[in-house]
Amino acid sequence: MYLIVSKKILSQDIVEYTIQAPDVAKTAMPGQFIILRIDSDGERVPFTICDFDRTKGTIIILVQTVGATTYKLSQKNAGEYISDFIGPLGNHTDLTMYKKVLLVSGGIGIAVTYPQAKALNSESKQFDIIAGARNKELLIYTKELGLLTNSPYFTTDDGSFGHKGFVTDVVKQLLQSKTYDVVFAVGPLLMMRAVYNVSREFGVDTIISMNSIMLDGTGMCGCCRLTVNGEIKYACVHGPEFNASSIDWNQAINRSKRFKEIEQQHYCRILNND
Repeated sequence: MYLIVSKKILSQDIVEYTIQAPDVAKTAMPGQFIILRIDSDGERVPFTICDFDRTKGTIIILVQTVGATTYKLSQKNAGEYISDFIGPLGNHTDLTMYKKVLLVSGGIGIAVTYPQAKALNSESKQFDIIAGARNKELLIYTKELGLLTNSPYFTTDDGSFGHKGFVTDVVKQLLQSKTYDVVFAVGPLLMMRAVYNVSREFGVDTIISMNSIMLDGTGMCGCCRLTVNGEIKYACVHGPEFNASSIDWNQAINRSKRFKEIEQQHYCRILNND
C-alpha cells in the first residue's frame, strides 16, 4: 500500500498528489512514468512523474479527472492509501546534447515539461518555457515556473492570463527572434503536431511525448501503438518521447479518437451511480 502524503487541488479537475514511494523515487528521472492501481480490483493507469524527492522518498503526479479511474482517485484524500504504485517506467528524457531548449506544454502536459525545466535549470542550461491552457483557471504551476526562469511565457485561449491565443503563436515569435537547438513539446496530439509544423519551418527539431495515449504501460494492450519512421512502435516501451518528424500524425490522431465516446459514457455512468 502506498500513502497519499498530500493532495492539492490545482484547478478544475486537476489534482496534485504526493505519494510515498521510496523505491520509485530512488531512481526516478524526468520523462519517466509510473503505473498505479487504486485498489486490487482497479485498472492499471499510467501517470508521468512530475517531480520526485529522493531524500523524502516521494513522487508527485498530476491527475486530471477525465474517466472512471481518475474520478475514483479524486475521491481519495491525504492519509489514505492506494494499492499499487510501480515505476519508474519508460525511457527518461535526454536533452544533454542541446544547449538551447524551448519547452512547450499544453494543459496537463506541464507534468512533463516542469521536471525538464527543473533539470535544465540545475544544469545551468539556456531554456525558455511556454505553458498554455484554455483559461486562467486551468493554467497551473505558474509560480513554480517563475522560480526556474525569469521569463516564462503563458497563453490562454480566452486571454484571461498571458498571451491571448495558442502556444504556437509564441513558439513562432520566439523562433523568429531567438535561436534554439530543439523544441520539446507535450500536450494534446493536435497541439503537438501544430508546434511541430511551426518549428520545422525554422529548421528546428521537435521532440514530443506520447504519454497521453498510453494505457497499461507494458506494450501488451496495443493502445499506444504508433507508426514511427514506417515501423510499429509502442509509446510506453519505445518512448514515450519521439522525434515529431518520425510520427504518422494522421494515424495517431485518428486512433486517439476511437474510444472517446465510450469513455465518456462510462464516466457519466460512474457519476450517476454516485
